Amino acid sequence: MSTQFDGKSVIVTGAGKGIGRACAIEMAKRGATVVAMARTASDLESLKDKTGCTSIIVDLLNNDAARAAMREAGACDFLINCAGTNVLESVLEMTDDGYEAVMGINLRAALICAQEFARARVNVGGGGSILNVTSIAGHRGFNEHMCYAASKAGLEGATRVMAKELGAFGIRVNAVAPTVTMTELAVAAWSDPEKKDPMMARHPIGRFAEVEDVAKSIVMLLSDDAPMITGAVLPIDGGFLGV
Repeated sequence: MSTQFDGKSVIVTGAGKGIGRACAIEMAKRGATVVAMARTASDLESLKDKTGCTSIIVDLLNNDAARAAMREAGACDFLINCAGTNVLESVLEMTDDGYEAVMGINLRAALICAQEFARARVNVGGGGSILNVTSIAGHRGFNEHMCYAASKAGLEGATRVMAKELGAFGIRVNAVAPTVTMTELAVAAWSDPEKKDPMMARHPIGRFAEVEDVAKSIVMLLSDDAPMITGAVLPIDGGFLGV
C-alpha cells in the first residue's frame, strides 16, 4: 500500500466499470479517499468492498442530478472525469437520440462536473486537479464515431480553457487520450482478427492498452510529480498517434 495520496480525496465519475473503476482502485491503493459515481448500484457495491469508497448513484445525463451529486461529494482534491458512452452511428445514420446520449455524457456532464468541482475548490481556497479522459478518436477518424469523436475533441478544447482560467486558483487541468483499452466491451468488440490486426499494426508497442495502463498515467498527472503540467493532453496509445 502506497501513502502517496494520504489525506487526499478524489471524485471518479464512471467508476463502476472500465477505466474509471481502475482509477478508483489505483487511487485507493495509494491512500486516497475515493468518491465513486456511477449509475449501477451493484458496480458501486463491489467497488466499495474493494476500496472502501463512498458511493453516489447518479445518471450524469441528468444535469440537475449531476450537479447535486458533485455538491454531495464536496470539495475533494481531485476529479477524474471518466464517465463515457458511445453509440455507433455513421455520418449518414446519426440520430438525435444518439447525439444527445454521447454528447450529454461525454462532454456536457464532464463540463458540469468540472465546473462544480472548480467552484468547490475556489470556495476552500483553490488548489487541486482535474483529469479529463478523452480518446485518440478525437485525433483520428474512425468509422461510426462521429459524435464520439466530436465529444472527445470538444473535451480536449475545454481542458485547455479550464487550465487557462483555473490556473489562477492553483487548479491544474489535464487530459489523457487512450487508444483502444481492454475493457470488457472492448475485448468483445476487437476480438475479430480482421478488425483487430490492422489496428494493432499501427501501435509500435505491439498491443492495446489495459485499464491499469491508463489509470497509472492518470495517477502520475494528478500527483506532485507533475506540478508544472497543465493544459496538456497525454496520449496513452502505445505510439499510435506518433507514427
